[in-house]
Amino acid sequence: MTRAIATHWRNLAFSGLILHEILDHPLEDETPQARLKQVGMMTVLYSMNQAHQKLTLSSIMEITALTRSGVKETVDLLVRRGMLTETIVKNSMGRGTARQFEISEALLGKLSSFGTG
Repeated sequence: MTRAIATHWRNLAFSGLILHEILDHPLEDETPQARLKQVGMMTVLYSMNQAHQKLTLSSIMEITALTRSGVKETVDLLVRRGMLTETIVKNSMGRGTARQFEISEALLGKLSSFGTG
């Protein structure tokens, strides 16, 4: 299979997986709007990840044009779900700290089980 086709199948599998994980497993206090924002955010984060961009609040804000609190609210729900892992790193200036995220190994493992990894 060509690389372009394999990439296309992996992207489709990821989209289906996040739809299933978020829409079929709502959190107790979550609104339908919050779930839809999470689906969109995961799509953006996966694209950023594929482009080897760091997943920090600032970089996500830059891509989405959302406010810091808007990004934080959605990303925190994805961390709570276990779809993202969070680490504290030095900020770009090296003086303070920043939150950096990665797509969780558990989610990527599920994606690999589709034969797309």
